[in-house]
Amino acid sequence: MTVSNGTAGRRSLIAGAATLLAARAAAQPRPIVVASKIDTEGGLLGQMIALLLEANGLRVENRVPLGPTRIVRTAILAGEIDLYPEYTGNGAFFFQMEADPAWKDAGAGFEKVRDLDAQRNDIVWLQPAPANNTWAIAVRADLARTHRLRTLEDLATHLAAGRPFKLAGSAEFVESPAALPAFQRAYGFTLTPERLLVLPGGDTAVTMRAAAQQLNGVNAAMAYGTDGGIAALDLVVLEDTKGAQPVYAPAPVIRGAVLRAEPRIAEILAPAFRTLELTVLQRLNARIAVEGQPARAVARAHLVAAGLVR
Repeated sequence: MTVSNGTAGRRSLIAGAATLLAARAAAQPRPIVVASKIDTEGGLLGQMIALLLEANGLRVENRVPLGPTRIVRTAILAGEIDLYPEYTGNGAFFFQMEADPAWKDAGAGFEKVRDLDAQRNDIVWLQPAPANNTWAIAVRADLARTHRLRTLEDLATHLAAGRPFKLAGSAEFVESPAALPAFQRAYGFTLTPERLLVLPGGDTAVTMRAAAQQLNGVNAAMAYGTDGGIAALDLVVLEDTKGAQPVYAPAPVIRGAVLRAEPRIAEILAPAFRTLELTVLQRLNARIAVEGQPARAVARAHLVAAGLVR
């Protein structure tokens, strides 16, 4: 079959690009170990990072998902993993600075955690997404309607009156000073053990389903601001009127030594994270948590639509 010069030229360019990527991968001394937390969004962002690196000719060891915050944070500090998606607000308890008002401001919080982690741990925070995946408490819509629950101040009044309430959450949410204890301090309520159902892992899809299905009397759940299942499961997020929670903007974090060896990683990841606005993340998370699509497939479809991978 006769091939036109234009077609031959395009094939030559594609072959040349493939050869270049293969040469770069061969020159890379070891694969970049990409991990994530075990919640829905962690899997989405971790797979997105892995796909972008692979598409740009870097060898990747994919360990998505790995574990809760404590596990992945310990792993990157120990050099067992190289790169994973983290949240700026977690700097508040990484560095025992929960009272610092910087965490309530997206820009100031990013700058603070970026500078602290670089100076103390040689960990680099890259371009964050313009979204806030902060901790939240969501209640069943029927409970919200019946008892007129709109804010966490309303919840405090509800609890003081001894009305029905039981929350499903992870151990991290219940125990971390930046999560449920921060809500309790700000609004002056305490959830006793009989008002809690502590579930393993950190996946809000599980806690929200527990509330939707009224598992063991549960009618409320820990949630994140970007959760895709909130509306689908007929839940209502209670407004944090006192600003108890820091801003949790998702961002890739990478070991400094790895970034110095492959500085283009920052340029590879930045355009993708810029696309991740709040409603975009809610929609992508819903495809995984509600529709049951694999995180890697959802990540790839988004990157293809954004023109960032083929």
